[in-house]
Amino acid sequence: MQKQALPFTQVKITDPFWQPRLQTFKDITLQACIEKCESTGRIANFSKAAGHESGEFEGIFFNDSDVYKVLEGASYSLMNHPDEQLEQKVDQIVDEIAAAQQEDGYLLCYFILNHQDQRWTDMDKHEMYCGGHLIEAAVAYYQATGKSKLLDVACKLADHYDHTFGPGKRNWVPGHPEIELALVRLYQLTEEDRYWKLAYWLLEQRGHGYGEGAIWDREDWGPAYCQDDKPVREITEVKGHAVRAMYLYTAMADVAKVTKDSDYLRSMDAVWHSIVDRNMYITGGIGPSRHNEGFTEDYDLPNESAYCETCASVGMVFWNHRMHLLHGDSIYIDVLERAMYNGALAGYSLSGDTFFYENPLESDGSHHRVAWFDTSCCPTQISRFIPSIGQYVYTYAEKEVWVNLFMESKSTIPLPEGSLRLHQKTSYPWDEKVEISIETQQPCDISLNIRVPGWCRTLKLFYNDQLVDDYVMEKGYISLNRHWQNGDKLTIYFDMPVETMKAHPLVKENVGKIALQRGPLVYCVEQTDNQLPVENIAVQEDTSYVLEDKLEWLNGGVLLKGINKNSGVSFSAIPYYAWDNREAGSMKVWLPCVEGEKLYGR
Repeated sequence: MQKQALPFTQVKITDPFWQPRLQTFKDITLQACIEKCESTGRIANFSKAAGHESGEFEGIFFNDSDVYKVLEGASYSLMNHPDEQLEQKVDQIVDEIAAAQQEDGYLLCYFILNHQDQRWTDMDKHEMYCGGHLIEAAVAYYQATGKSKLLDVACKLADHYDHTFGPGKRNWVPGHPEIELALVRLYQLTEEDRYWKLAYWLLEQRGHGYGEGAIWDREDWGPAYCQDDKPVREITEVKGHAVRAMYLYTAMADVAKVTKDSDYLRSMDAVWHSIVDRNMYITGGIGPSRHNEGFTEDYDLPNESAYCETCASVGMVFWNHRMHLLHGDSIYIDVLERAMYNGALAGYSLSGDTFFYENPLESDGSHHRVAWFDTSCCPTQISRFIPSIGQYVYTYAEKEVWVNLFMESKSTIPLPEGSLRLHQKTSYPWDEKVEISIETQQPCDISLNIRVPGWCRTLKLFYNDQLVDDYVMEKGYISLNRHWQNGDKLTIYFDMPVETMKAHPLVKENVGKIALQRGPLVYCVEQTDNQLPVENIAVQEDTSYVLEDKLEWLNGGVLLKGINKNSGVSFSAIPYYAWDNREAGSMKVWLPCVEGEKLYGR
């Protein structure tokens, strides 16, 4: 049995950190995204394409994808919280999508309403990108409701692709990867081999000069922007558009799991180090450049101008989760957790109705979340990410379970001899204590693997209140192979001090600076918490840090107070994900370290 993720439907989250966000998503975020798709004409485009309304196409050519992503998020919400009114709303939208589909299976409102003769003429017109998001939404909605109408549309569209492209037919390089990973999802549901084989063929099309379209002809972007500058099995360095890179690598991991292609595995291992070692922000954000929404050169990680698209941080979660499923190593969950709690979570407000597209690590107070964008991939990305976070908590195989993330929850894990229920009790990431209780109808022999986060230096582990100090570590996990019985309990204390982090010395902008981190959370200073102007806040080598009172506006979140002993000057820092939720003001993640020349090698 291959290692697989425990579906989020089997993880009931009651966590004081995540549960309020899930509730806000259900009550506010999802409804806001649906309303925006209606008010901006995104949904009406399908009605027009179906001939149910008159009028021209509204918006940008890839706007269909936003509707699909919101439907995917709505499907996940229905899995967690059945809602007849929401289901009826989705059914109405699905009816319009189905009616808009053409007889041959083609579906993109932009071309159906504008210039049918230009279908399949520009590889960056996102025809397959939108189709991929339709497929993902269709799979999710079928799993949520058992209704096959949208799935039938998705299969008909995928069959149109398969009839049009492939060996001996037309070459095609989708400018924005997405269809490849979606086709694997469709294969996993339908067990139709032709879908994963088409995904594999599309990946293999890249890097051979087949790409055509306006972006390929641009000197400043060219094939690398579209992840088409070299064959995928030869990729070793990250280039181009950050979100496109994440979707491509995610698809490669999905295909490699099916094909066992060793070249794909080697390529992904190399490019993973290219990103994580030399091109990732401390927040897990990626893509420093606004110009190409992506990468420039190694160690180019500016703070105030950092692009760090929200979609890209979510993409880091997607890809690193797949890498963990392939390799079983905790290093991928470390990156997933960093991107999840910092880069992705910052992408939308605590109120749930405004969003960041870009996530800089420094601001003069002029950068704010907004309710929507003309290109609204980030809000709709959040709408499908947040309700599905439970899928990252556990991984399991026939006789093994991996505890990847720490969230208060109750989960049911299928095993050969029956099911195992795990109950996590914790206030993570604010608190260092995690309790895991075992519920099983009959004793079972399995290996329970508890991740030790990469930020954790020391820990204490108790089994049924007895200290365990002879545990075995494998790939970053404490491996406990025992005869588990009902009522067994593990208690782990992950030492969670305030850490002063420094950047690689080749990151020029951060020489002589430190950032604050506690547990998985990166902190920043925001003007509203400090009397000193943010630009005047600095730390010293002897600065001490204390935890401030937990605050109601952060659902019990912990603030940090830094006290410079010599001067007596103090400052407060909040989790990075929570900035720009109160009064407007300056913000910084990286702070100057005075009298720290020797420490930072200057």
